[in-house]
Amino acid sequence: MRLLLLGCSGFVGRELVPFLLKLGHGLTLVSRQRQPFPELEGDHLRSFQLNPADPASWDSPDLQAALAGAEGVVNLAGEPIAERRWSEAQRQRIRDSRLLTTQALVQAMGRLATPPGVLVNASAVGVYGSSEERTFVESSPPAPDFLGQLCQDWEAAAMAAPEACRVVVLRLGIVLGPDGGALGKMLPVFRAGLGGPVGSGQQWMSWIHRPDLCRLIAAALEDASYRGVYNAVAPEPVRMTEFSRCLGQVLGRPSLLPVPAPLLKVMLGDGASVVLEGQRVRPQRLLERDFHYSAPELSAALAAATTPAPR
Repeated sequence: MRLLLLGCSGFVGRELVPFLLKLGHGLTLVSRQRQPFPELEGDHLRSFQLNPADPASWDSPDLQAALAGAEGVVNLAGEPIAERRWSEAQRQRIRDSRLLTTQALVQAMGRLATPPGVLVNASAVGVYGSSEERTFVESSPPAPDFLGQLCQDWEAAAMAAPEACRVVVLRLGIVLGPDGGALGKMLPVFRAGLGGPVGSGQQWMSWIHRPDLCRLIAAALEDASYRGVYNAVAPEPVRMTEFSRCLGQVLGRPSLLPVPAPLLKVMLGDGASVVLEGQRVRPQRLLERDFHYSAPELSAALAAATTPAPR
């Protein structure tokens, strides 16, 4: 397939882009970076250095041609949630990076006589809010908080794609990989023997191994039976205490020192809620269609993510 990718130059994209190329897809990357993957070359990979949240960027003749020629689109664009304090300005950046990009993309697709056949758009399990008791599935109602409203608006923007375009929304959990995300930040601390549960340790962590997320995105692009919202998480969420114990065990390090919640709030402000609060999310629709996970259990995912790649 000829694919247009947005927001795929970071943590997920580092694995997704080579994976899609290996499957034989032709890729056009839209990124604020000039060349997100300088080590990848060939006729099957092109890049545009543009701001996809700016509607004027979509007036570029080259980008218009790339979108018109695309059979599918992957949109993962969004400012990181838990990397800095949530000032009002940061909240606006978090919203705009998702909503303006998705709205500009969908509007550009709407101007085409033949839009791409499929749009795979990111969302997040933060749509459900937090709970230590409830289990959330795709039909669970959204939470009446900042993240809940953000995800609702983000998904609605994607669903406004032209009728001829099949829309798949993936509500991402915590993506596990050694070079970024939550695990990437935890690894140096745990390898030093200083790791442990964050906050109470009772909060749920709904996670997915990055290779499984890449395979899910590819399946959603290629399989026309994928449609609507899917929880992009593994079948077995765990509490933070269990996550810390398992990570320490995989690394052969102790995992006894808790990270106090007040310290995390000082560092991240409202963004700490992503780590301190959690939700037990079940991938009901993926289980119903027998999606095959390469790492359905946490121990296997952590072992794979922390094992050095062969040279």
